[in-house]
Amino acid sequence: MSNSRMVELPVLTPEPVVPCCPPITSAELSQADAEKMAAMFKALSDPVRLRLFSKVASHEGGEACVCDIQDVGVSQPTVSHHLKKLREAGLLTSERRGTWVYYQVAPSVLAAMSALLDLRT
Repeated sequence: MSNSRMVELPVLTPEPVVPCCPPITSAELSQADAEKMAAMFKALSDPVRLRLFSKVASHEGGEACVCDIQDVGVSQPTVSHHLKKLREAGLLTSERRGTWVYYQVAPSVLAAMSALLDLRT
């Protein structure tokens, strides 16, 4: 006889996309917004980090296991270092599942970066 039972999990609703900053042509950035955006762009200025970010952002289902994205031409410890830098900059979130870590682009990040650079205002 099995002791297993069905457990209903809550449905997660996506977080609304709210850019952090107004377009760069609409107003001067505050010190806080400039520091936040500079950290994001600095993290993406490294080619390996940009490739890792792209792999996560374009991965099916919106999340990627580190085991699926580590083929960027550097060692595994270096991949871990770069993923840590992307997390610290607020670009990625992560969740450990067993022995693997899964990464997602942080909610609103792409919209915030895109909105900042929008010159159509």
